[in-house]
Amino acid sequence: MCIFCEIIAGNIPGKKIYEDEEFLAILDISQTTKGHTLVMPKKHYENFLEMPADEFGRLMETVQKTAAKVVENMHANGCNILINTNEIAGQTVMHAHVHIIPRYDEYDTVGFMFKPNELDLDAIQKQINQD
Repeated sequence: MCIFCEIIAGNIPGKKIYEDEEFLAILDISQTTKGHTLVMPKKHYENFLEMPADEFGRLMETVQKTAAKVVENMHANGCNILINTNEIAGQTVMHAHVHIIPRYDEYDTVGFMFKPNELDLDAIQKQINQD
């Protein structure tokens, strides 16, 4: 059983922020910023790509509601919503989950860098749209 399934089952403690029949939100034990929260389905999916679309939609509604609560009550100036899918993208627990990372200022311990590449957009579009 994965660690998130163990937390959901109550076998491992977690600092609950929100819970309903389908979803659980807990504080991330690795607080990237104060209030860093994980929202996950109680049903095990390895990542969000495996989730039925309607359930993913409800997950994102839960993320939105939880993020609003975190940002307001932690007096954050904003937040990042992050989904890592598979190990190459930084997913370390193979149970679908969404990170809510409150942001306070430009000196937070979070950073994302997007480096532009000179790539053939037509070729990429064609590859993505192939059936």
